[in-house]
Amino acid sequence: MATRTAPPVLDATTAAAACCSTVTGGVLDVAEAQRLARMFKALGDPTRVRLLSLIAAQPDLEACICDLTEPVGLSQPTVSHHMKQLVDAGLVVREQRGRWAFYRLVEDTLSALSGALKP
Repeated sequence: MATRTAPPVLDATTAAAACCSTVTGGVLDVAEAQRLARMFKALGDPTRVRLLSLIAAQPDLEACICDLTEPVGLSQPTVSHHMKQLVDAGLVVREQRGRWAFYRLVEDTLSALSGALKP
């Protein structure tokens, strides 16, 4: 499996401006609405929310795929599918280390996403 290129990490203010306007701050343009919807859709599955929380609970905010399968009770291919959704949404980044994939939270994206809901 090839290593994916990580999306750029932005500080929360820059990420909010680049990623999303607030939903309640006026009418979103189509591109902004699509970006927000993609991120929220990735979090629309309880397994993905749980995987995100498992990674967030780690001291370095990263976890190996090998440590994520047992807690959610799913096979490695199924967990990898869920993690791909989170990577594609920009909520985590993936790094290949030998035969294992490690995932790390993109905290600024999560901050920007939560900021998009503030009035």
